[in-house]
Amino acid sequence: MIETYAERLKVCGHPVRLKLLCLIEQEEACVSELWRLLNQSQPVVSQHLAVLKDKGIVASEVQGNKRYYSIIDPFIRTIVRNLGE
Repeated sequence: MIETYAERLKVCGHPVRLKLLCLIEQEEACVSELWRLLNQSQPVVSQHLAVLKDKGIVASEVQGNKRYYSIIDPFIRTIVRNLGE
């Protein structure tokens, strides 16, 4: 179990991914909003979101022509929420 937590923490430890998670936790956001808020290119943000999605940390939902992300991993959600305190 510790190895699983360590792997998730490692994935989320990248500064861009951690910033993405903090923004997503504040409110569900679409990719275009995220890359503008982070001042990063769309491909960079999409790559990081793909890693988080592949590891089961975030999920996406299409609404109209936008894809919105949310944190689905309870362990990571708790950590991200506690970062703001």
